[in-house]
Amino acid sequence: MISAMDEYEEALKASTRRYRRTKAAHDESRRESTADVVAALKAGVPPTRVANLSPFTATQVRKIARDAGIPPARKGQPSAI
Repeated sequence: MISAMDEYEEALKASTRRYRRTKAAHDESRRESTADVVAALKAGVPPTRVANLSPFTATQVRKIARDAGIPPARKGQPSAI
């Protein structure tokens, strides 16, 4: 007879295996999305628009931009590249 605890443990083991299998693909997708964010900002796409189109929040887009050496945009103007 399988106890309720065994069922939870088996479910947890299965979800952990799925997580580990998909982590590499997720990490690669994040790298690609980050590169696309940097390219869009450098091309002059406004940061707010980049955030709306990307999987990242506005705060994350700003951090990605700073990490890539892109200076902050001035209010009402696109980022100075």
